[in-house]
Amino acid sequence: MNKILKRILIIFASLLLITGIALVLYQPVSVELGKMEAKSIIEEFDKTYKAVNNKKKSKPKPNGSASSAMNVDVKALKKASVKYNKSLLDNQGTVDTSDYTKAALNLGKYGVTNGVFGYISAPAINMSLPIYLGANNSLMSIGAAHMCNTSLPVNMDDTNCCIAGHTGYRGRVFFDNLRQMSVGDEIKVKNYWQTVKYTVIDTKIITDKQSEDFYIKKGKKLLTLMTCVSNNKGGFDRFLVICENKH
Repeated sequence: MNKILKRILIIFASLLLITGIALVLYQPVSVELGKMEAKSIIEEFDKTYKAVNNKKKSKPKPNGSASSAMNVDVKALKKASVKYNKSLLDNQGTVDTSDYTKAALNLGKYGVTNGVFGYISAPAINMSLPIYLGANNSLMSIGAAHMCNTSLPVNMDDTNCCIAGHTGYRGRVFFDNLRQMSVGDEIKVKNYWQTVKYTVIDTKIITDKQSEDFYIKKGKKLLTLMTCVSNNKGGFDRFLVICENKH
């Protein structure tokens, strides 16, 4: 009986040890897997970008990735993005914040099948994330999310592109390191036809009731990144990194 009990205790202790190791390793392993996934999505986006913007396109292979890439109608997507941005100028402050969760455009109409509008990179904090349209829980669990009813990331005046990302999301690192960014740091946003370069001009904390920093400023090309931070009262404020393209 003592031998059986001893075996049971050994098995139980082993299970506890394995469980403990698994719990310790879950976060770092999950974070690395998340980085690999984001890298893979971005690499695939770059391949598509090259395929649809190469004037000397090679004949696509049937059922190949080049074939699906060639279905992206960049010209129509750009036109729709510009039209969308212009439509915001007379409607700022008139929508409920819940509308941030919707998609600004139906990317499927333009041949984009994976929902990726582009990607954002910030070398100062070693961050590169795909951008999805709509700041909802589903999309924010896999990357950065454009907030509907703010400008799409297009190089044009009178724009303020607002992108949200999680901080402290279990098993992934999204906008966790935004607070390490400084004035003068560079951020790039790449869409299907161009790369837009921004420079950090300010960082600040606002409440969840404030929205003025998401508005368009006449003549400016702005990018506003947002993530949650504790307000030390059991709730969350919003940390912003405000950037500008002065070119």
